[in-house]
Amino acid sequence: MASQRLRGRTTPCPVVILPTYNERANLATLIPHILADSRFHVLVVDDNSPDGTADLVREMASDYPGRLHLICRPGKLGLGTAYLTGFRWALDREYDLICEMDADFSHDPETLPRLIEAARHADLVLGSRYVPGGGTVNWSPLRRFISRGGSTYARLILGLPYRDLTGGFKCFRRRVLESLDLDTIQSSGYAFQIELTYRAHRAGFRIVEVPIRFEERRAGQSKMSMQIVAEALIRVWQMRLSGAAPLLTPGRSTLSSPPTRSR
Repeated sequence: MASQRLRGRTTPCPVVILPTYNERANLATLIPHILADSRFHVLVVDDNSPDGTADLVREMASDYPGRLHLICRPGKLGLGTAYLTGFRWALDREYDLICEMDADFSHDPETLPRLIEAARHADLVLGSRYVPGGGTVNWSPLRRFISRGGSTYARLILGLPYRDLTGGFKCFRRRVLESLDLDTIQSSGYAFQIELTYRAHRAGFRIVEVPIRFEERRAGQSKMSMQIVAEALIRVWQMRLSGAAPLLTPGRSTLSSPPTRSR
């Protein structure tokens, strides 16, 4: 069961959404890592991967009855829509904590419990590479510049205090996703992550950042492209103009607490 209702309340049960395209080699190891913690469930949203990703998940599901789930989509429909599909699935099944992470070991599954702990005192937890204790591993200077520069760019234009706006390692309380109009989100890639945080911030939810180490994928090819970067550059201004966000003064710094200090 996703959760148990006791006296009108739900008992938290985290589900981790993994969007996939040709991630069979990574999932064979990643899924057992996540599900080694009996609290977690996993939903794989696969875009008809030709490498047999979905077949692997079906084979593994018998080892984790009721905890490993699969949605197969007809083709490569994009990262943002994969997450939206997963969010709707999780909300329909009464999950209280809904996490998203990359399926290629860029995000360390050992960090998931820290995000869950931080969610006890927050509505949205951002896994952050750019707060003290966070960082990146095996990245080229160009990749680091694009990522950090993109977060700074969005932060200044949208007036957001968070250091890492482009990361995809997050934990939402269901009330955040329930309050957002998911049908109106059209961004993908970096822009999708920025838009989710921006909307949650404007809605007044408590958002904290937890330091994480981001490592370059262990197997397969990166899905990063200049099209994703260009979309983010444009979408940030569209969000600003539609939302009338105040510009943040350069140099202003707001760091959220790690999970042991959030309150």
